[in-house]
Parts: sequence; C-alpha cells; structure tokens
Amino acid sequence: MPLKPSLLKRVSSGRSALGPAAYAAVLSLVVLALAGVVGVALHLPWLFPSLGPTVMLFFESPEQPAARPANTLIGHLTGLVMGVLCLYAFGLQDSPPAPVGGLTVLYVAAGSLSVALTTLILTWLRKPHPPAGATTLIVSLGILTTPPQLLSMAGAILLITAAGWGLNVLLGTRPAPAE
Repeated sequence: MPLKPSLLKRVSSGRSALGPAAYAAVLSLVVLALAGVVGVALHLPWLFPSLGPTVMLFFESPEQPAARPANTLIGHLTGLVMGVLCLYAFGLQDSPPAPVGGLTVLYVAAGSLSVALTTLILTWLRKPHPPAGATTLIVSLGILTTPPQLLSMAGAILLITAAGWGLNVLLGTRPAPAE
C-alpha cells in the first residue's frame, strides 16, 4: 500500500500558495502558543524572539537542513553558551540590558562576537540554524541572563523542537535527513 502524501504536500499541490501558508501559520501558532502557555504557567520567559524564525523554518521549509531537530538544538545551545560567555567576558553580567541601559561599545562587542562565534561553530559543525543568532544576541545583550531565564530558554527550545518535529511527522512531513 503506497504511503499517503504528507498534509503539506497535499495542500501544496494546487496553484495557490494559500495551502502551504495556512499549514505554516496554523502550526506556528500552535507551537508558539504552547510555549507561551508554559511560560505563563511558570512565570518564566518561554516565548522569546528567536523561537519565531525557528518554527517558521519547521513549517515553511522543513526540507532545509536548518529545520532539522539536531541543527535546532545544537544551534540554540551554542547561541546560549556563546551569549553567556561574551556577556561575562565583557563584564556586562551586572549591567542593565542594552535595550534598557543603552547600547554601549561593550554591548556591541559582546553581541557581535557572540554571533561570530555562534556562526563559526555552527558552520564548522555543518549544523546551520540562523535563528540561533538571535538567541545569542538575546543573552549577550543582557536581555535574558539569569539562570532561571536561561533554563527556561533551553526548556522552550526543547519543547518547540519536539512539538514542531512531532507535528510535522504526525502530518507526514519529515525534516531533511541528517548528513
């Protein structure tokens, strides 16, 4: 018995781009709302800017290497670690976040270096995930930096990766195979 085409393939078969757009929009809504509800329940930031482009990759471009679960997890983890390292390396851990206290030369250095290091590592590992560049900036610019905030970021990344991958697989869409 032949396998039924994925829901994404079925909604993409027509001339209209509305089917794939609705697929991506509805699933992005579901996954981000899930992370947001967990955050509200825990009173922690389980919804932050780099999750948006991540779920968009999952549902708009699931065949891209950047949409692979491993790329997502490695990318965001690398971004978190590089953000923390740069925040501390430049002595910014006790400063007000850049959006509150103002963008300084040290924040520019920390932010730029954190993105450069994240890019270096992910390119070297061949695990591209561009939204990780936003994750590292969120941390290196002092926006989310406390241990509970960093742990909630990690939890949210795990949750949206599992939910995004799971929904795609449940609906017959598989991410690009690992290298």
